[in-house]
Amino acid sequence: MQNLNSRIIIDEKVCNGKPIIKGTRITVNTIIEYLSAGDSEEEILKQYPGIQKEDIKACLQFAADLMNKNFTIKPVA
Repeated sequence: MQNLNSRIIIDEKVCNGKPIIKGTRITVNTIIEYLSAGDSEEEILKQYPGIQKEDIKACLQFAADLMNKNFTIKPVA
């Protein structure tokens, strides 16, 4: 298991190793998808009462940190 910050972890035994909110099976991707669809933090918190606003902010920070990395696309034969 890898702690990425105090709220986001990666555990290969949970959700196929996708980043999740610590103590849940809710993926960072799920939260980002809800936000991108226009759902408010309050709507997400109603849907997932086990998380807090800070968890949503941690998901956004994780995504922002990921986008700050450099990526190289290599052709696949």
